[in-house]
Amino acid sequence: MQQYETVIILTPLLSDEAAKEVIAKFRGILSDNGAEIVHEDNWGLKKLAYPIQKKSTGYYHLTEFKAPGELISKLEVEYKRDERVMRFLTVALDKHAVAYSEKKRSGAFNKKPKTENTEEVAG
Repeated sequence: MQQYETVIILTPLLSDEAAKEVIAKFRGILSDNGAEIVHEDNWGLKKLAYPIQKKSTGYYHLTEFKAPGELISKLEVEYKRDERVMRFLTVALDKHAVAYSEKKRSGAFNKKPKTENTEEVAG
């Protein structure tokens, strides 16, 4: 099974409960078709770089999952059918992207390196 990552942008007219319902619908489609969800991240309401359907904001949601390749076309058809989804992008992750995602989730990039306490000497 290949590992994929998909980002969807939902219309900002949805309430929080409705947005969660849409996300649960697509999570159900994935799990019903044999996909294993690795990670989900709700980015929330963000400003768009350019207007989509005369809207300047949208709810972003990222899902990382392992699935057979034929599931992607079924999933994208469902995205296109749902009028609450303004945009979506699904990409296949290679081994380097998978390793990067795992490091990012573990917080390896948020750790600051230790610096020695250097005090200036007044002279």
